[in-house]
Amino acid sequence: MILATSTARNLWGLKPWAVVMPLLAAAAIFVGKPASAPLAILCAVLLAGAIMAAVYHAEVLAHYLGEPFGTLTLALAVTIIEVALIVSIMLSEGAQAQALARDTLIAAIMITINGIVGICLLAGGRIHHEQTYTQSGVSAGLAMLATLSVLTLVLPNFTTSAAGPFYAPQQLVFVAVVSLIIYATFVVAQTIRHRDHFLHRIEDADDHAHQAPVSRSQALAAGAVLIIALVGVVLLAKNLSPTIEAAVEAMGAPRALVGIVIAGLILAPEGFAALAAARANRVQTSLNLAIGSALATIGLTIPAVAIVALALHLDLELGLSMRGTVLLALTLLVATITLSRGRTTVVQGVIHLVIFATFLFTTIVP
Repeated sequence: MILATSTARNLWGLKPWAVVMPLLAAAAIFVGKPASAPLAILCAVLLAGAIMAAVYHAEVLAHYLGEPFGTLTLALAVTIIEVALIVSIMLSEGAQAQALARDTLIAAIMITINGIVGICLLAGGRIHHEQTYTQSGVSAGLAMLATLSVLTLVLPNFTTSAAGPFYAPQQLVFVAVVSLIIYATFVVAQTIRHRDHFLHRIEDADDHAHQAPVSRSQALAAGAVLIIALVGVVLLAKNLSPTIEAAVEAMGAPRALVGIVIAGLILAPEGFAALAAARANRVQTSLNLAIGSALATIGLTIPAVAIVALALHLDLELGLSMRGTVLLALTLLVATITLSRGRTTVVQGVIHLVIFATFLFTTIVP
């Protein structure tokens, strides 16, 4: 172990703990579902270590690639692994998982747009009083998010080709294609056509300028270990789900809370990376992460689950309840208003956190 750590430090230039923790987390996956409290605690510690290691490696990649490629890489990596987890559950559980995609999507939107954005604006505003960002990129991202959210989570309740909160097969194919087109448009705009709309440089921001350059080999190693860390986060969260379910049942809370907790664990690397950026006065990076993650979750999840649902002839329940629809509409409306000036303060952060708290409370006490 000492030799491996020394080799990692010498060859890759990465912090030893950030290499060791993801490997231990990946090894813990093969233990399976923890059968005792001490084993569950150990898995939780390794999960926390893998989350922090993922944040570290994402920062290394962001320093090497530059913005917005760094945030896009983290968002894509987390979302692809999350989609793989959802698809694997659908394949194993079949009809029992017909609402899994919907519950995951609404939880991801609430966590990213209200939870992560709220915490970042509150923390950044407390330190820097007022923070600025490029409004055009954020506005474009929110417009795409509003379109995708309504098409996937609201419109199914109002179509007539299929009864209830479901799409007919032709409608599902159409929405899946549209989701891919919108997300691909966002990626092209963010990285090629309008990259400057997603960048914001200010003099007192900690934008890695004082750090030593990251070598290509170091960036490749960081990317490889980042994937291992994210796989460890997702699968350890899945292994811990029975323990989480037992705790939720002991609280007498609805089962929907389990999905929120697991989604929060999976999105934790992005959340911590966004918080670190906000504290360093790089709120543009925080918003890129939050909005980009929400878009990637919908844009990649819907096509994947649509293929599985059509292949297995499953009914995919996408339409939200009235309560969920109201909270989604409130989230999109408030985000459009609070992020329309190019400046943020703690006020906007508190508002988003209140909506997130309402989402959690009404899930527990419907």
